[in-house]
Amino acid sequence: MAETWDERQLITDGFERVHVESEWYDGPRSGVADVDGAAHYFQNDDYADINGAAEYRVWPASVEALALEREQWAIYARWNERHEARTSAPDSHPGIGGIDARYDELNALLASHRQAPADARRLVAQWQFVADRRYQVEGVNCWVRWRPGQTAVVEQ
Repeated sequence: MAETWDERQLITDGFERVHVESEWYDGPRSGVADVDGAAHYFQNDDYADINGAAEYRVWPASVEALALEREQWAIYARWNERHEARTSAPDSHPGIGGIDARYDELNALLASHRQAPADARRLVAQWQFVADRRYQVEGVNCWVRWRPGQTAVVEQ
């Protein structure tokens, strides 16, 4: 687990808030985070380079999409609380499909927003974590600082 930091210090050091984590594999793989103070989707598909120098495709998230992403995140976070309390089985995870109608509806509504456009920027992320529960309805406990990547746009 990464070293934990005080939120005020993270902001001072140029880190920005992560609103939603959609995928995790040895670190955040996709979700929504601020880039220069505005919500953006981020996505990394290179599982060979997890921490450190992995580039992410980054593109703006609309206010409406961010609200829907946060709603879906809250459904997941509430399920995770039940799961950790051992009152909910793993096979009741809302992401399985057919478990939570609103979660499924949100997946359909968000599908087009989650597709990286051809002109998505490439940025390298540095992740830091605050000492809180990892998954909370209000969001995740990680922060990100971005720097330019090797390429300007996504090759498709």
